[in-house]
Amino acid sequence: MSEDDRQMQARLQAIADGVDGTFGLVVADLAGQHRFEVNADRQFTQASCIKTPILLEVLKQAHEGKLQLADRRWVEKQDKTGGSGILAELGDRTVELSIEDLCVLMIVMSDNTATNMLIDQIGMENVTATMALLGCEQTVLRRRMMDAAAAARGEENLSTPADAARILRLLHEGTFVNREVSNHALSILRKLKSGAIRSTVPQSVSVAFKPGELPGLLTEWALVELPERPYIVVVMGTYNPRSSTDDDLDAAMKQVGKEAYKFFKGRK
Repeated sequence: MSEDDRQMQARLQAIADGVDGTFGLVVADLAGQHRFEVNADRQFTQASCIKTPILLEVLKQAHEGKLQLADRRWVEKQDKTGGSGILAELGDRTVELSIEDLCVLMIVMSDNTATNMLIDQIGMENVTATMALLGCEQTVLRRRMMDAAAAARGEENLSTPADAARILRLLHEGTFVNREVSNHALSILRKLKSGAIRSTVPQSVSVAFKPGELPGLLTEWALVELPERPYIVVVMGTYNPRSSTDDDLDAAMKQVGKEAYKFFKGRK
């Protein structure tokens, strides 16, 4: 490890150590020359970041002919759930959307109703099985969105910084199913939305990413498509609500993003 790399690792470790809770990260360039980790193999509850593996399973099943992305579904009363999104506010059977539309709503607006409709379509167990086949055995979908009873039983949706980084790398390399499917996933993940890592990169640089948030935790998976030096930033953290806030954790995530951009900008 070079002196620059040692100093970068030390800066990222200091950011993680400053969090009043638990913080994990992977920062890595896709050329494979630099990789920095803190708690990379620790499982974290994922909040809405688990919607990225759900998206991948939908696109995989479409490729296999098990569903058509143009297939349409009515949004019905029994589908609706609270939390993020807009579909829960609409009428009963007043809106019919394609599976592709549901994917976009799931990623861009983090719509929980769209997400649950997709989970029902593809099968919860299939998401976890596909992640295992990718070598991401710590990434598991164990409950639908806003299932308070399952959450109370400890059935959380989980992943690790290392697994998330692997998933993003496969998409970048075009090896999730094939180049076409990988590109389709990236095109949806690039769509405009807010995120801690996104805010640390110039708007001229595209970022394929998904953030997540629940009380006491924040997560974000980001592929920063910096010309000539694309890189990954995955951040996952929990905080102590008695002595800290999500603003504190968000600030730590943004500091990781700033350090990553500063490190990789201009490197050939």
